[in-house]
Amino acid sequence: MTYIQAQQTAADFFNEGVQKSNAKDYPAALQAFTSAIILNPENAPSYYNRALVKISLNDIQGANNDLDQTIDLNSSDANAYLYRGLNRTKQEDFRGAMQDFNRAIELSPADPLLYYQRGLCRMQINYVNSALNDFNKAASLAPNDANILTARANCKMQMNDLKGALTDYSLGLEKSPNKSTALAGRGYARFKLDDFKGAIVDFNKAIELNKDDADLYYRRGLVKTRLAELENALADFDKAVQLNPGHYKAQFSRGFCKSRLGSPKQAITDIDRAIDMGANVSSSKTYYSDFITRSTLPLLGSVVQDRYKVTELSDDRSDAFLVRGVLKNSLGDGKQALQDLNRAVELSPTNAEAYFIRGIVRSSMGDQRGSLIDCNSAIKLNPRHAEAYYLRGIIRYDSGDETNACGDLSRAGELGYAQSYKIITEKCNNNRPTAMR
Repeated sequence: MTYIQAQQTAADFFNEGVQKSNAKDYPAALQAFTSAIILNPENAPSYYNRALVKISLNDIQGANNDLDQTIDLNSSDANAYLYRGLNRTKQEDFRGAMQDFNRAIELSPADPLLYYQRGLCRMQINYVNSALNDFNKAASLAPNDANILTARANCKMQMNDLKGALTDYSLGLEKSPNKSTALAGRGYARFKLDDFKGAIVDFNKAIELNKDDADLYYRRGLVKTRLAELENALADFDKAVQLNPGHYKAQFSRGFCKSRLGSPKQAITDIDRAIDMGANVSSSKTYYSDFITRSTLPLLGSVVQDRYKVTELSDDRSDAFLVRGVLKNSLGDGKQALQDLNRAVELSPTNAEAYFIRGIVRSSMGDQRGSLIDCNSAIKLNPRHAEAYYLRGIIRYDSGDETNACGDLSRAGELGYAQSYKIITEKCNNNRPTAMR
């Protein structure tokens, strides 16, 4: 294949990736862009578009790797800095995010989205005055953007500029009348300004648009409490707790209403819960002892038993031991299975699949260290072994090596093992929102 032919083929894969991405077939788009990169590793748009696909698959670390490569190849791509900044914000790398937003603005100073996103980032680190400057600049460039107006209103609320916030929420609702976050914000501003009737109107409409938002019921309940409609307020607090049992503020307010309605024992129960919940609010990660078992079940099933089908026995008979080991393991005889798999590796020490399958069995028997060694061997022999990266990522995550674990899971997804994105979504991203939409 000549270089020109490779270029043409890379372009074909690139166009296929764009089509699949537009159709929201992200796994297929990922594979198409990966093929384009293999054939032409110097094309920045391939990395950039693959990064966008990975973001859609919640693979933030993998997307950042591609955006790094995009920027190495084309340092003037403002959008690459923008998306890397957004990803870094999700990962709570605010310093890195700010650097990316600053660079993006240098490259594209007339883009209101860049100021808007930098303002949201500054809000998260409580640089509210600087955030307000960004939102003002964004609003001057895009005066009809409801998202920008709502974000500026949120910023003003944090600065206790209630009337200024009310004005911005109302402007945003003129542009987008059904924007539930603006309705909720204006309702709360009105509540703070003692406009209870206006607040009820806003919360009623917001709840019509978003019936499963516990905070909306909680805040409407606050308004009803101030209006002395305690029974109606209690119903809202009940709904808030039903939707979010950990909403300790709603628990407290419900207890308050019950105390005023003559149910002191029930009131104390709710207030006790509110105190306990409030004391234990934590963002620390929880590790589950059965995490590896649950995560590797797909490997033991569909990948190994369905994929590994030998029709002709090799001269070294390694396949016979390998298949018999798989069968014994499926029957629950892990020790005998391991003996067969050890023999398969001895007979065929360059067979990546033998190491990988032994790694799965070792993991299922609790030997995570041995499984990790087998994954390393499988990957060394076959650097494109998607499932081996996945298994290694699972083991690394369980041992606390999150950075390398998520890198392995990202690589597994990149190579076509879509199951990895379920784990990436659950474990690899800090899903703090970067915007109220």
